[in-house]
Amino acid sequence: MNIQQMMKQAQEMQQRLQKQMSELRVEATAGGGMVRVVVSGSKQVLSVHIDPEVVSKDDVEMLQDLLVAALNDAQRKVDDALGQQMGGMMGGLKLPGLS
Repeated sequence: MNIQQMMKQAQEMQQRLQKQMSELRVEATAGGGMVRVVVSGSKQVLSVHIDPEVVSKDDVEMLQDLLVAALNDAQRKVDDALGQQMGGMMGGLKLPGLS
């Protein structure tokens, strides 16, 4: 296999991965489901749902903490999905920073 074929295969794999990740949707929750977020595979926040019971002007910090926790969890799930997709495409080859 020559270098041009390898480059073409790598480009095709990248395009397939980008398509799969753009279609990916992950949901994460915090506070026992009181805050729920949906994030795309490109880590764009698509929706946020906040249970009205958690909304209190006397405890804004708790709501902020729940949002941060849910968003961080969603981004971790996207990273995990990316690692799995890459692992499948690379035949289990471990790359630094992606495992």
